[in-house]
Amino acid sequence: MVVAAWFAALVVASVAHRWIPQSGWLLVHLLGLGAASNAILIWSGHFTDALLRRPAGGARRAETARLITFNTGAVAVVAGMVTGWWPAVLVGGCVVAGVAGWHGTTLLRRLRTALPSRFGHTVRYYIAAAAMLPIGAGIGVAMANSGLPSELHERLVLGHAAVNLLGWVGLTVLGTLVTLWPTMLRTRMAQRVEPAARRGLPALLVALVVGVAGAIGGMPLVTAAGTFGYLAAAVYVLEPHLDEIRRKHPADFATLSVLAGVVWLFGSLAYLAVGLAMSSTTLEAAEAAGAVTAALLAGFLVQVLLGALTYLVPVVIGGRAAVQGAMAELERGAPWRLSVANTGLLLCVLPVPSLVRVASSVLVLVAFASFLPLAVRAVLVARRMRGMPSKPGRPEPVAVRRRLGVAAAGLGVVVLAAAAGVVADPAAAGFSTTDAGDVTASGHTTEIEVRIEGMRFVPDVLDVPVGDRLVVTLVNTGTDRHDLVVANGARTGRIDPGETTTLDVGLVGGQLDGWCSVAGHRQMGMTLTVQPAGVVDDLAHAEHESGAETMSLTSSDVSRSLSAHPGAGFVVHDPVAPEASADHRITLTATDEQREVAPGITQRLWTFGGTAPGPTLRGKVGDVFEVTLVNDGTIGHSIDFHAGSLAPNEPMRTIEPGESLVYRFTATRAGIWMYHCSTMPMSLHIANGMFGAVIIDPPELPPVDREYVLVQSELYLGPEGGEADADKVVADEPDLVVFNGHANQYDHDPLSARVGERVRIWLLAAGPNHGSAFHIVGGQFDTVWSEGDYRLRPGTGGSQTLGLFPAQGGFVELEFPEPGRYPFVSHSMIDAERGAHGVVEVREE
Repeated sequence: MVVAAWFAALVVASVAHRWIPQSGWLLVHLLGLGAASNAILIWSGHFTDALLRRPAGGARRAETARLITFNTGAVAVVAGMVTGWWPAVLVGGCVVAGVAGWHGTTLLRRLRTALPSRFGHTVRYYIAAAAMLPIGAGIGVAMANSGLPSELHERLVLGHAAVNLLGWVGLTVLGTLVTLWPTMLRTRMAQRVEPAARRGLPALLVALVVGVAGAIGGMPLVTAAGTFGYLAAAVYVLEPHLDEIRRKHPADFATLSVLAGVVWLFGSLAYLAVGLAMSSTTLEAAEAAGAVTAALLAGFLVQVLLGALTYLVPVVIGGRAAVQGAMAELERGAPWRLSVANTGLLLCVLPVPSLVRVASSVLVLVAFASFLPLAVRAVLVARRMRGMPSKPGRPEPVAVRRRLGVAAAGLGVVVLAAAAGVVADPAAAGFSTTDAGDVTASGHTTEIEVRIEGMRFVPDVLDVPVGDRLVVTLVNTGTDRHDLVVANGARTGRIDPGETTTLDVGLVGGQLDGWCSVAGHRQMGMTLTVQPAGVVDDLAHAEHESGAETMSLTSSDVSRSLSAHPGAGFVVHDPVAPEASADHRITLTATDEQREVAPGITQRLWTFGGTAPGPTLRGKVGDVFEVTLVNDGTIGHSIDFHAGSLAPNEPMRTIEPGESLVYRFTATRAGIWMYHCSTMPMSLHIANGMFGAVIIDPPELPPVDREYVLVQSELYLGPEGGEADADKVVADEPDLVVFNGHANQYDHDPLSARVGERVRIWLLAAGPNHGSAFHIVGGQFDTVWSEGDYRLRPGTGGSQTLGLFPAQGGFVELEFPEPGRYPFVSHSMIDAERGAHGVVEVREE
């Protein structure tokens, strides 16, 4: 029941994995730490008693205590990882390791106190396996600490996987098959099985130690040698069982599932050993291990686990009629389940289109998950038949022809699912979805580099002369695996972050669409267009003929503006910090506004409340803010308040023009927090003016004589009177860096103070791409508060700069010693020269 409960949780998590934090980690550990480890604890103790001829049930209370304690620790580990609370992982990992040590010590004591047994070497496998889990758990706890360097983390991942999967699980399986396999086949044990098992254990342990040492030491060749050694030792241990298979062919689900699992183990280890041997870095070794994850976990571990349970569940039930009934239930659809699971898994590990892989993985999940309802039916049938007379003899085996027919039906289901995936995305499978037509080759080749940035191809429009051959160099600068598929059937393979590949698209004769074929990525905007040259030029010509102004601002225009004075009627953005209000029911209206951003330069900004930055809100810890966002703009917008902590899917959703939403949050922590539009592309929305500040005062914040708010941001100028240039945003090439939305405005209308007054300046680095190094020329800060804490308080020490990354904030305090004009800048000097400059004018008392 415990094993089934963990397996049921695994099925649920597999279905809902897209919405679960740490879903990949969770799926692996619900299987390995949950279902498999409980099965090992339960059955290794049971088999030890049977093999050593000990009375069953004598230590039932201690075994129950071990199971309860182990599962408490396992749940703590899972909860700690999902919530990101490392102390829970630490405590849970220690509990798991302690129970494993307790279990191994118990088995060792039973072995030493028992009479000599023919199968004592099997118990030694269990003891060696139990010694592996504390090591694996310790490595896992260390890995969960986010402070580890990335390369060390990758090394520990390899070591952790090897110790747990090949040590804790692998040794247990290999030792159990010594006696369980011939029992499942109902045949006598082959002659060489026992000596092979006895001699193989030391070889397995030596190979495992070598492999783990190589993994943790960052030596892929040593890891490969250990993997080869483990594979050779496993083959040596299991090879004698071939004689049993020749005498009695596997014919039911239990034996065929276990046999398939062992085949997946051998194939996976061989592939892994070759991949490790070809790796030159830890990252490449980790990628080689990742490539066999599904094969080892689903192919080997799940199939061995389900096969063993299919045989053992009826045995536990007891009673001949009940056993026969339970076995009949667990055999339902066995050929179909085996065929679907193994064919689907094969497609999952091969380089097939994403939709084919998704469809295959769903079928594999269905095939494996069907064990749960069958197990429930088996128990119910067995309870009903307990005490009834059994049928004489053994149940008649299902005809071979019928079994083959059912298996073929399962294969057909997988083939149909794969075909459906190809039909849904034929270009991803290499089939053209466009009519190439008659294209005259120009003899020229156009080469274009396309970068993957987040969920975008940059550039996403490729202008290619008609008749040219297009060659795309795809560079993955993102954080996920991606590919590029073009509608004419050309496609790349999947490339990892940091990798580069080349795609020959072929001759271009018309418009072609391209996209990433990873499930869901196309829908998230990972598309591009191959555009025959001339179309964009024609569009620009049409805009010119219609009177549209598309002339871009030049660097000379920007330079002249930075040295000019604002025109008549210019109103400076009020820098004075607002007082904290008691009522935080606010309406922010998103509007498009023409605003001067530097003398003589106007842009059409997207704003909150008509200004960029938007209005500064202020309150105290514990205050509740209720903000009504009204979209009076021309495109969809949203809002994200960093000052609140809540699930983003509803309050931060994009609303279309004419719509509104209410965003309610409680300020639980002090700081100067950013708010901004989170509609994609988020960088463009922020760059075009959609940002502002929320000040939540630290408790017992002392009063000062003057208090100002400065929000630093970048401007990526489009045409005069137009919107931000998206290409400049992507390239991180700002034209202006400004305080409170206008270049150098506080040079012309300075902040004011008097000698001896205490001045506090709040600063927020809104970005979207640059931080700030805030400095007042001639001033020294005696108080610095940054990102929730005081970095400096009045004393003998001082500070010259408040350094902030994008979206960070804080404040500084100082007193000016004498009258004069004190410039303030971002001391990233190129930003100061782009407009992040102002003056504090200090007068006598």
